Amino acid sequence: MSEAAATGFGRPRVGVLSVQGAFAEHADVLSRVGAEPVDVRSPGDLDDVDAIVLPGGESTTLGLVAEGSGLLDVLRTRLADGLPALGTCAGMIVLARATTGGAQPLVGGMDIVVRRNAFGRQRSSFETTLDVLAMGEGPVDAVFIRAPWIEEAGPGVEVLATCAGHAVAARQGDLLVTAFHPELSGEHRFHEWLVTRARARREGATERRQEHVRAQ
Repeated sequence: MSEAAATGFGRPRVGVLSVQGAFAEHADVLSRVGAEPVDVRSPGDLDDVDAIVLPGGESTTLGLVAEGSGLLDVLRTRLADGLPALGTCAGMIVLARATTGGAQPLVGGMDIVVRRNAFGRQRSSFETTLDVLAMGEGPVDAVFIRAPWIEEAGPGVEVLATCAGHAVAARQGDLLVTAFHPELSGEHRFHEWLVTRARARREGATERRQEHVRAQ
């Protein structure tokens, strides 16, 4: 049983940005590790989620569609309020404060600069194993598809893994990003990490509501 599923308070609601990319695969993993996945396609879909996944895909399209639907501004507000997030591949790009290799709409929130398509185009895609000690013992099976890497990381960012000398996974508070696709390789530890934080956020909100009722 996952760490997230081992505690009470039911299944936390975890949004998956579902405007483009591999969102269905993320929803499947979230269901397996104790969360209720929620498709996020409009700002109202974010009202009652306890965390958010920004999936891989085509980062420019993802950013433009989210910007056009009004999602970017709401996401920025929710992240600034402490909403936990997992960004994979294009999702890592969208969560960065800046990119190289082409401008595009960004949510931001994480103090990193990301190079798009840093490992090459589609035909340069590859699979390898990485040590990501923050995710526990045992190698991570990492699938890289038109993958970016982190060129700069601010002082509050913890780099969790490197590949060919480049940072490919990092954490800043309740934000976690990977240049690879754990949702495609049977690797669940990154989603478990997110669901654990989603559950803690939901429990905190419930306890605050109960204290408010008792105080009245």
